[in-house]
Amino acid sequence: MGCRGRRTARKLWRRLPSAYRQAWCYTDLWEAYTGVVPRRQHLAGYGRGTTNHIERFNATLRARIGRLVRKSLSFSRSQKLLDASIKLFLHDYNATKHPR
Repeated sequence: MGCRGRRTARKLWRRLPSAYRQAWCYTDLWEAYTGVVPRRQHLAGYGRGTTNHIERFNATLRARIGRLVRKSLSFSRSQKLLDASIKLFLHDYNATKHPR
């Protein structure tokens, strides 16, 4: 959660598990990623099919969590409630898609 600036990108990068920070990172051409993701593992661009999985998941989030689409139809009274609703969705999504 947050703006798409370099500061938020750094915060996200620090919070990733170390194994994820060693993997290839496929991103769009947003400027904030260039100073955060190491060049040797960063592939940015469109049209190569590299970001299709995450874009598909983003579409799933918007389709199933109305709060992410329009503030006038569904909204959270606070950032804490929005975070909680997304965490609940992710928990349910992971439990039903990838049961143990």
